[in-house]
Amino acid sequence: MNYQPLEHYTRRWIFTHASMPLSDDLLEKIRPLTQGRSSVLWREFISAMASDADHFGQGDWAANPTTWKEEASWQEAWDGDEPALPEDVLAFIGWEDNTTVYFCYEKYNIVETDWGTFKQCWKNFLFFDDGPILLGRRQKEVLWFNSQGLVQLGERTEG
Repeated sequence: MNYQPLEHYTRRWIFTHASMPLSDDLLEKIRPLTQGRSSVLWREFISAMASDADHFGQGDWAANPTTWKEEASWQEAWDGDEPALPEDVLAFIGWEDNTTVYFCYEKYNIVETDWGTFKQCWKNFLFFDDGPILLGRRQKEVLWFNSQGLVQLGERTEG
């Protein structure tokens, strides 16, 4: 089994928080992966050695400065009343709404959804902003969020 029920996901509250509850239709599209499946995808797409963003090192594409093309602020949009992702992010990512995406908190904690759903729920996902990476299946573009309210916009060269 690749997925765990959302009801059993330890961070389920970020999708049901009173200040930003999501509809049942959106909740059905948010699929936390099991720890085992998360670990496999992390090794395949992100890092064979590091278990989280704080430990990227030589050989990890995320540690390579040439990966990152630009930087944008996400915090102001997150704090604001408008639901849209920052324009810089939307301009950088040209994916179809049905593109499968992985929001990778760390090696054992990855959530799968689609780009259209993520765009609607991105504020919920960023309740935890300690270095998560968003990547799309078969896509080269990648986003790396940090707790200083910035997001790195880049292109994966490996994985």
